[in-house]
Amino acid sequence: MAKKAAKETLNELSLQELKARLRESQEKSFRLRFQHASNPLKNPMEIRTARREIAKVMTVLRQKEVA
Repeated sequence: MAKKAAKETLNELSLQELKARLRESQEKSFRLRFQHASNPLKNPMEIRTARREIAKVMTVLRQKEVA
């Protein structure tokens, strides 16, 4: 249920907001991977979560560009 609500909120964002969210998610992913390489994270699943957030935002961006 929460996943559907999160996707609906992404659909409501404008293109500029989606691009900003994508940039933030990519930066977060980079930081997490860099931290994990130098010192293992307590919760390495954060890397997967960040990567999937990027994919969700990119999917919504593409859907809006095509529409």
